[in-house]
Amino acid sequence: MKILHTADWHIGKILHKHPLEDELFHFFDWLIQLIQTESIDVLLVSGDVFDLANPAVKDRQMYYQFLSRLLGMEIKVIITGGNHDSVGLLNAPQTILQELKITVVGGATENIADELIEVKNTAGEVELIVAAVPFLRDKDLRNTATDGKYKSRVEAIQEGIKNHYAELAEICEVKYPTLPVIAMGHLYARGVKTSESEREIQIGNTAMIESSIFSETFDYVALGHIHRPQVIGENEQIRYSGSPIALSFSEKKDHKIVLVVEVENGKINAPKVFPILKQRELKKFKGTLESVKNDLEKYAPDFPLISFVEIEIVEEQFSSLVLAEVEEMVAGFSENQQFKILKNRIHFDNDGKDTSDLFKEGVHIEDLNPLEVFKKKLDLEAVEPSQKAALLDAFMELLEMVEQSE
Repeated sequence: MKILHTADWHIGKILHKHPLEDELFHFFDWLIQLIQTESIDVLLVSGDVFDLANPAVKDRQMYYQFLSRLLGMEIKVIITGGNHDSVGLLNAPQTILQELKITVVGGATENIADELIEVKNTAGEVELIVAAVPFLRDKDLRNTATDGKYKSRVEAIQEGIKNHYAELAEICEVKYPTLPVIAMGHLYARGVKTSESEREIQIGNTAMIESSIFSETFDYVALGHIHRPQVIGENEQIRYSGSPIALSFSEKKDHKIVLVVEVENGKINAPKVFPILKQRELKKFKGTLESVKNDLEKYAPDFPLISFVEIEIVEEQFSSLVLAEVEEMVAGFSENQQFKILKNRIHFDNDGKDTSDLFKEGVHIEDLNPLEVFKKKLDLEAVEPSQKAALLDAFMELLEMVEQSE
């Protein structure tokens, strides 16, 4: 039995006002082909199917069109919700999708045992158990009866996540003692390398969990939420697959992958990496106006999709003439058929301006997430450390409420 692990599709993602649906169409075509050539039996999607809790109609259509292509392929699909996903929207078609061998767990279940999915082989025998754990929200983890024993909300969340997985492991040890178990998850793990495109929640990265929370009962842990593929805790069996396409310019050099593990003789072997075929290049040029212009004139990408470019102009002295010339240069390349400039900024090294403002020259508010903006404001106001922690805690609760209502 072969199991494919992917995550963080972020259908509907827009990069600097440009949708990324073309890359996803190519990825889904590639994924279908890989499922067929590798004879994949189980597809795991570890959260963030959509980029928004209320995705556009065309984005929902893309999701269901992909699922419809799997119907004649005798493959079991297990999808869990991420922090970007709406629990209700993912769960709405649960009943009918279940009849099509597609299991969706949009949010934490009332009975935790319902997150354990039995996967049968062609002989109808249960060969694998999947602990389909979705993104665990504050309300899923907090217990007013026990909150008082923890120093902070963050500690309560960390313990809640740990206890959730421990309870699932205990059930598996009793009910499925001889079967291999895969745990899914959508969370921050300590030691991860993040990119700009992850939406920070649970007080940014301070609510990270330790890889040690995953019991040895779990033979493989298929994680989502972090967009760069990586191994956690130096354990090859605990993995982030990463997003299938670059979701920000910070991921421009990342090698996107999916992972495949196989059940053999009741054991799960080491994951095999399958690189995803790159369809579009994200490129950054930095330097003086003249050097960047020369680089752009020589740039000739060779990818199926038009490349997206970010430029950063660095000059010594402030000059309104330079500002005008940059604008003129960007307009001049607007008709280029090989690349499109999505983002440009100008930085003057010696402009003589006071840099104690909230944002330094060259940093744009649209490049920052809400938590970064709030942290910068706290730094500017010189808030006491004890008050800062409480304010960050309150801010993240409000941010989570807003995101869940989107």
